[in-house]
Amino acid sequence: MSDLDETRLAAWASVHVPGFTGPVTVTKFPGGQSNPTYRIESSGGTYVLRRKPFGTILPSAHAVEREYRLIAALHPAGFPVARPYALCEDRQVIGAPFYLMEMVEGRTFWDGSLPDMAPGERTAIYEAIVDTLAALHRIDPEAVGLGDYGRPGNYFARQVERWTRQYRASQTEDLPEVEALIDFLPRTVPPQTQTSIVHGDYRIDNMIFAADRPQVLAVLDWELSTLGDPLADFSYFLMNWVTEPEGRSGVKGLAGPETGIPTIEDMVARYCAATGRDGVPDLDWYFAYNLFRLTGIVQGIKKRMLDGNASSTQAASTVERLPGLASAAWHFAQRAGA
Repeated sequence: MSDLDETRLAAWASVHVPGFTGPVTVTKFPGGQSNPTYRIESSGGTYVLRRKPFGTILPSAHAVEREYRLIAALHPAGFPVARPYALCEDRQVIGAPFYLMEMVEGRTFWDGSLPDMAPGERTAIYEAIVDTLAALHRIDPEAVGLGDYGRPGNYFARQVERWTRQYRASQTEDLPEVEALIDFLPRTVPPQTQTSIVHGDYRIDNMIFAADRPQVLAVLDWELSTLGDPLADFSYFLMNWVTEPEGRSGVKGLAGPETGIPTIEDMVARYCAATGRDGVPDLDWYFAYNLFRLTGIVQGIKKRMLDGNASSTQAASTVERLPGLASAAWHFAQRAGA
């Protein structure tokens, strides 16, 4: 039984999506801690629906409206995103704002170690991931109508402030490492040298690959996107190389010619060549920030779980990571001079 009103959904989509005809069959995708996502099958085709969670949510969180605007700008520019069809901001239809987009068929890799692949295939996949990120960061936001998509000023300063607010708004306990990070990070923000469109959660399981070649067909989950420092995305992607391989995106200890997984140095060199950078700065501060942000995200999941609004059945196991994330963030902060 779906938690969406299929009749009301079909009636709305028939008016707002060209070629859409009901009735519909709704299947919720697994995962999706943040914005619940569904496969919508109709006689006119297959679609994907992303909605805000039901119930009370934080003011700036779960911004499906921003996601829709972003992919509507990137798709005509040729960047690999699903084709957007329609945005609904009327809560009366299914109980929360949502949008419909194309269902992109292909491969999703949940395990960054790519266990079923040959070394050459792994190399090609990782090169496609970093090339796609570089392509995103080369897009001129003004040229695609996104010049006002983020606030001016230092991105990391804004983000540290934002995630501190988000953490405080959903805080359920006292974690000394988080308090230390809240003191250290804003005092030591690196200078920003570029402004790009940033995805905000760029990792291997947030993209769909072609079934028969190492090509990214669609980058998914743009909820955290904005204008900012491209090193936010790139350093977040590089976190995989310092994250334990536990069937998720982490590949710590796995890189090298034996596996075909490129080293972190390989990834830095390829990204810099594609974006015209002469290098990236010391990564410890960026790793501390990324883990602090992830701590804030997981804290939000914990609050929603306690409030009964967490979307995923995996929420409980995710929340168990909270103390470890805070500790790891403080470890990198200390390496960065804290």
